Amino acid sequence: MTSPAKPDKRQMKSAARLYAVQALFQMEASGQTVDSVTAEFETHRFGAVYEGGELAEGDADHFRAIVAQAVDLQAAIDQLTDRALVAKWPIDRIDPVLRALFRAAGAEITALATPPKVAITEYVDVAKAFFPTGKEPKFVNAVLDHMAHEARPEAF
Repeated sequence: MTSPAKPDKRQMKSAARLYAVQALFQMEASGQTVDSVTAEFETHRFGAVYEGGELAEGDADHFRAIVAQAVDLQAAIDQLTDRALVAKWPIDRIDPVLRALFRAAGAEITALATPPKVAITEYVDVAKAFFPTGKEPKFVNAVLDHMAHEARPEAF
């Protein structure tokens, strides 16, 4: 009898990114602390089984790093995002899911060792998960590309 295949490190990091966006959204929407939200996600959401499917196991260390950096650097990330947005659409006017996504991606681009091109691709995929039929993934790609070029020009 074979056991189910364990997800590879890349899949676990991808899942961590999705969970980080969800956690940041939940923190903003509910006012919960970073500690309570990260504990909830790690205890109840990573690898949870729901009717209709199983959620992927996330890389807990990567998840914690993204969320912590997004919270610690939120003001700087929001300013970086604002500079990438059209003047009429500051970050506080965009969809809260996109705001959480830009904060997670901004944390990864500015404070973690992830190559910016990888982060952009991964977060465009996260946008596709939340907005499968909309134009949001293209918008995310453009904003993150601008942010990455400003924050890490040496990577291009």
